[in-house]
Amino acid sequence: MLKRKKREWRRLAWVEFPESVAEHSLSTAQIWYILAQLEWADANKVVTMLVRHDFSETRIWDIDKIGAAYLDNKKQAEAKINKEQFWELEIFSQLVEYLHEYKKRDTLEWKIAKDADLLECAFQAKQYLENWHTSVQDRIDNVWQALQTESAKQIREEMTKSSFTDWRQWLKKLD
Repeated sequence: MLKRKKREWRRLAWVEFPESVAEHSLSTAQIWYILAQLEWADANKVVTMLVRHDFSETRIWDIDKIGAAYLDNKKQAEAKINKEQFWELEIFSQLVEYLHEYKKRDTLEWKIAKDADLLECAFQAKQYLENWHTSVQDRIDNVWQALQTESAKQIREEMTKSSFTDWRQWLKKLD
C-alpha cells in the first residue's frame, strides 16, 4: 500500500508526480542509518523506528498538516492502526516501546530519526526545486530550522553547496 500512496504535501506544491510513501521511507532509512553511525547511536533502534513511523499510512494514507488539522485525533487513529497491524507479532512489545520512544521525543535515537525524516524531505524538495517547482523552497527552509544533530546540520551544509546532478561531473573525471 505504501508504494501506491503519494506524498501529499508535494501535491500542495503542484508537483505532478510526487514520490510514494514507500520511496520516502526507503530514502529516510538510508539517511537514518548514516546519521546513526555518525552520531554513535543504536542503528538498529533508529532503523526500527523508521520502519514503524509510516506504517499507519497503509490505512489512513499520508495526511498532510492541513488535512490533519481537521481530524479529531490523528495520533489515536495511528495507535489503533499500529495495534491492529502488529499485536500478534512476537516483537510487538519492542515495536511499541520504540514507537513510544519516538513519540516522547527525548532520546538521541529520536533526534536522529526526526532529522533523517526532515533531511529526506529537504533532499526531495531540493530535487523538485531544481526542476522548477519553486513552491517547495519554504519546506527546505523549515527543515533547516528544525534539525537537531550536528551530523544532520553538516549534511545540510553540504546539500546547500551541491546540485543533484553534480555526481555526473565526477563520472566525467573517470574517463
